[in-house]
Amino acid sequence: MTIITTIHQALTDIGYPEQKVKTAQVRAISADVFKKLTNKNIDAVLAQCDALLEQGDWAYGVIAYDWAFRVRKHYTPHTFTTFERWLFTYVTDWNDCDDFCTHAFGELLRQYQHLFDHVLKWAEHSNFAVRRATAVILIYPINKNNYSQLDPLAVADLLQNDKHDLVQKGYGWMLKVLSKHDPETVINYLTQHHSTMTRTAFRYALEKLDKSTQQQLMAL
Repeated sequence: MTIITTIHQALTDIGYPEQKVKTAQVRAISADVFKKLTNKNIDAVLAQCDALLEQGDWAYGVIAYDWAFRVRKHYTPHTFTTFERWLFTYVTDWNDCDDFCTHAFGELLRQYQHLFDHVLKWAEHSNFAVRRATAVILIYPINKNNYSQLDPLAVADLLQNDKHDLVQKGYGWMLKVLSKHDPETVINYLTQHHSTMTRTAFRYALEKLDKSTQQQLMAL
């Protein structure tokens, strides 16, 4: 029985796709099937992930990105090429973007921060989900307080005039996470750019600041 067949049967057993299932249910299947893989070498696992992503289905994508994160101890800079191909080929909406970038791809960037310049190029991509990824991929390293070679404000500058609402929310979310570690930097950025940022991004960015600071910024 192939891995795809095994996963298909497990998903069928919980009623998918006829019934709505929770992400946690799919992740439970992911964990169970991953344990049964006979070859957990990163190349073999990522090849299985490719096959899953080729199914073009949400649940298979959840499993693929989960498995990619499970082999994170074996990432190399060359893994970036594979992940970027997945981003460009398979990520088409905000949920795919966030699932992939706040775990596997974000961890890869945390490990190899010198690849940040490649990420900045995504800001010009025609797919809004890829442009959103420019910001969302920084969330994992920032949350780990391990982003010294990354420049969140450069990303914010690049995305500031993006017309897509979900890109605006993406970089606003990134700034919100940054505000938990470096509030003064975010406050200064919002103060400087309050007249040029969309209110969507602005409001997202200030959500974790203290109430007094929020009120001061909203009054600008």
